[in-house]
Amino acid sequence: MPSHLSADRPAPQPPERDAVDVLINRTRRLRGDVDAVRRDTALVDEDDPQLRWQRALCELAVHHLDDLGTHLGQLKEGPPSGTAEQPARDAERAEQEPATEPQAGSLLSRVGSAEWNLLTDEVRWSEELYEIFGRLPEAGPLSLDELPSVLFPEDQPLLTTLVTDCLVDGKPIDGEFRILRPDGRMRTLHMMGEPVLDADGCTASMWAVLRDVSELRRSQRVVRQTGDTLRRQQHMAQTERRMAVELQEAVLPAWRGSLLLPQRGPGALDVAARYLPSHASDLIGGDWYDALELPDGRTLLTVGDLTGHGIPATSAMAMLLGALRGMAVAGIEPGALMGHLNQLLEASVQPALGSAMCCRFDPVTGTLAWAQAGHPAPLLFRNGAGRPLPSPDGVLLGAASSVAYEQDEVTLLPGDVLVLHTDGLTRRSDRGAGPEALLALAPRFAEARTAQDCVRTVVEEFGGTERLDDACVLIARIGV
Repeated sequence: MPSHLSADRPAPQPPERDAVDVLINRTRRLRGDVDAVRRDTALVDEDDPQLRWQRALCELAVHHLDDLGTHLGQLKEGPPSGTAEQPARDAERAEQEPATEPQAGSLLSRVGSAEWNLLTDEVRWSEELYEIFGRLPEAGPLSLDELPSVLFPEDQPLLTTLVTDCLVDGKPIDGEFRILRPDGRMRTLHMMGEPVLDADGCTASMWAVLRDVSELRRSQRVVRQTGDTLRRQQHMAQTERRMAVELQEAVLPAWRGSLLLPQRGPGALDVAARYLPSHASDLIGGDWYDALELPDGRTLLTVGDLTGHGIPATSAMAMLLGALRGMAVAGIEPGALMGHLNQLLEASVQPALGSAMCCRFDPVTGTLAWAQAGHPAPLLFRNGAGRPLPSPDGVLLGAASSVAYEQDEVTLLPGDVLVLHTDGLTRRSDRGAGPEALLALAPRFAEARTAQDCVRTVVEEFGGTERLDDACVLIARIGV
C-alpha cells in the first residue's frame, strides 16, 4: 500500500522545459493527424460498421491526446510555488492579460479538486468542481455525508466503501460513479484521492481530484458497440460465404477439371472447366458451368452468370442449373430451353437478371447447336487462330416477358477448340473488357494436347489477375 501523504509535502521540481516542449509539439502533431483521419471517416457511408468503429477509435484517441497535451502543459509550467508573492504575480498577470475560459470539453474544464477537513468539518472545492457538479458556488460544497445524495442509487455503496477505506484504513481512492446534476444531466466522474495525515499520524483530512470522464466513457462505449457490430457483421459474412460455397459446390458438376466422356476418337469431345473466384471480393457469385452427356448421345455444354452475390445468387443459380439440366435431358432444344429459363426466372420469388449460354454438341455430325441470353459468344479456335461465333438474338434472362430466343448451328472440326466463359473472366482492373486477351491465346491452344492443357493456359493468364468478378471457363476440344 502506498504510504500516506504527509501534510508537509515538499514540492517536486519541474523537468527540463526543452524536453517537455518537444513532447508537447509531438503530441500536437499527432493529435492533428488523428483528427484529420477522424474527419475523413465522417465523410463516408454512415451505415458502414467498420468505418463507424474507426471513427469512434479516432475520437477516443483525440480525447486521450487532448488530455496528454494538457498534462504536458501543466508539467511544463510546474506546480504552483505557494509563496506569498505568487498571488500578487497572478493578480498582476491577470490585469495585463485578457481572461480566458477553459474550452468546453477540455481537460481543465473537466477536472476539479476537493478537500474535506475532518477536524474542522471545512470543505473546499475548486471552481471547476462546482461546474462539474452543476452547482452554484453560493450553495457551497457538499460534505462527505451529502455527497452520496447526488449519486445514482446503485453507485452510492461504492462511494461509501471508497471513503470508508480511505479514512479508516488509509487506502487511496480510485473509483468511478455517476452523478445526476440539478439540470438533469448525468455525468460519470472518476475520483482519485488519499488521506492527509497530521504530525501524529492521524487522518486530518481527505483530498481528492474528480474528473468528468463522461465523454471519454461515451467514446469507449461507441468503440465497443461498433466493434461488436463489426464482429457480428464479419461473422455473418463468413457464415453466409461458407453456406454459399457449400451450396455452390453441391450444385456445380461433381467432376472437377476434366470430364471423361465415353466417346473416343475423331469427333469426340474432350471437356475441362474451372471456376475462378474473384480476387477483389470474398463474395461468391452466381456463375456456373456444366457439361453433361445426354441420353441421345449428344453432349450439353453450358455456362452462365446471375447478378448478385452470396446465398441469393447461388440459390437462384442452383434453381436455374437444375431446370436447365432437366430440360436438356428431356430433349428440349437450346433456343426453347432459354425461353423456359427466362419464364422461370421471372416467376421466382427473388427476381434477378442473368446471362447464359446453352450448347448441344452431336459427335456424329460434329454439329453444335447453341443459343444465348445476353452472354459473351463462344470463341472458336482453329488452325492457330481464334474468332467469336456470330451470336443469335437473345436478351438477358429475367429482362423481358414472352421473349423468343434464336438458335444457331456451327460445324466443329477435329482439332477445334471451343471456349465458353462468363464475362467476369475478361473484366479486369488492369485492362478493358473484351475477348481480345482470350483470342491472343490461340497459338498456345494450338499447341495444347488436351482441353485441360487449354484450361491451365487460361488460368495462367487470368488466374492471378485482379478480376472484378468471379468467373467460369469451359473448354471443349474436338478429338482428332
